Amino acid sequence: MTDESERAVQAAIDGEMRLLDPEVRASPAHVVELLDPEFTEIGASGRRWDVESILTVTSGGSVSPESPVKVSEMSGIVPAPGVVHLTYFADNQGRRAWRSSLWRLTETGWRMYFHQATLTG
Repeated sequence: MTDESERAVQAAIDGEMRLLDPEVRASPAHVVELLDPEFTEIGASGRRWDVESILTVTSGGSVSPESPVKVSEMSGIVPAPGVVHLTYFADNQGRRAWRSSLWRLTETGWRMYFHQATLTG
């Protein structure tokens, strides 16, 4: 991986981890800085989310400061210039899922464009 690709992957990882931070999630202003205006998500429940619906959930305290999401096996690749694909395993108070995110570089920085979660046993 080139230095530029490594920096892109690290920027996406940093953004992903910020979105999992309970303090960031509690602030719609901070969350919206990290989401692409065209953001969509297919949640572990099968529900489809957009920016507005995600802001409603995250501002409601979807991640407890006392029990932050545990992340492991985080990795990323650059499939095309200005795009990063991340995959990782997340455990949110026993709700375990494989997660996949696409981040794209915009005029204002790296933003999450798409996210999907698949529950696992």
